[in-house]
Amino acid sequence: MAEYMRRSHFYHHMQKKAQYAEEERRCHFCQFRAFSIAQPPHCYTMAVTNEVDKEWISLDFRFIEKCVLGKDVQKSLAEEGFRSGCDCREDTACAKECECLSDLDPDNIINPDFKNAYYTAGPRKGLLRYEILELSSDEIYECSDLCACSEDCPNRVVGRGRKFNIEVFKTKDGRGFGVRAREDIRKGQFVDKYVGEIITAEEANRRRENAKYRKDLYLFALDKFNDPEAEDERLRGEPFEVDGEFIAGPTRFINHSCEPNLRIMAVVTDRANKHLHELCFFALEDIPRLTELTFDYVAGTNTADSNDNVAKEAKERQAKGEFTQKCLCGSKNCRGSLW
Repeated sequence: MAEYMRRSHFYHHMQKKAQYAEEERRCHFCQFRAFSIAQPPHCYTMAVTNEVDKEWISLDFRFIEKCVLGKDVQKSLAEEGFRSGCDCREDTACAKECECLSDLDPDNIINPDFKNAYYTAGPRKGLLRYEILELSSDEIYECSDLCACSEDCPNRVVGRGRKFNIEVFKTKDGRGFGVRAREDIRKGQFVDKYVGEIITAEEANRRRENAKYRKDLYLFALDKFNDPEAEDERLRGEPFEVDGEFIAGPTRFINHSCEPNLRIMAVVTDRANKHLHELCFFALEDIPRLTELTFDYVAGTNTADSNDNVAKEAKERQAKGEFTQKCLCGSKNCRGSLW
């Protein structure tokens, strides 16, 4: 069926024939083609390849470019009158005293002359600053279309999207599909967002209970700002979660590694809706083209001590007869188990 879809795409889908409408809707190639990032002037492509066997991603899976708001999530959005951006007329101001940066914790600002997260000049322009990439667990604030600054603003990195061609490919060592770039990626470069269906905590727990396997592989809690004493009542309760199992972007297929080359960070582009912040991947090192992209599924686990703790906990669960997921990353400091 997948091979048929690939062939028919070129003969029928581009002609927009009514009898092929449903087939076109499910076609991954048509989904990629509709992405704004695939349109001029960007034209950054995405592909799915398999040089290992005949398995293909299910046609029931749908690739999307932006998160889809599930039931009961839409009504949590702030009214338009409460949403606002900066009034910076000069893009250079967005790196220093921009209104979009006003929610930064002043105690965590390392360089008061440059409050934004990215280098603004020189060979590293547009890359995440070292102190944020490697030393900080704070969120990142960006300008957006709500702002007066231009699209070239140095504080609109995630907003401008992925800047390279990407490929979802079948791995040769039994880890299913993985993700790699067709160009070199630089340390600190924005890679892409994790997108899916945003659902309530109650719905996420229901899906966990009904799943036949570890559902948490695809669920990410939007809990960066959750606090029982928060002024915003939307941040006091259980956080919404992003479910990327059945609808998602290419990053849904990024595999785990105990020594990852990516990290995931919270990015805010709409301060009136912090509870729906973005989840974004950044490169921890220079990554040569066609190198598999990976991140650590166990959030915050990046030291030898914590690696040892995860391995110890896995052995304890195994001794009790509880389920553990074997890690297949093959890295030098592999913990042996995901959980």
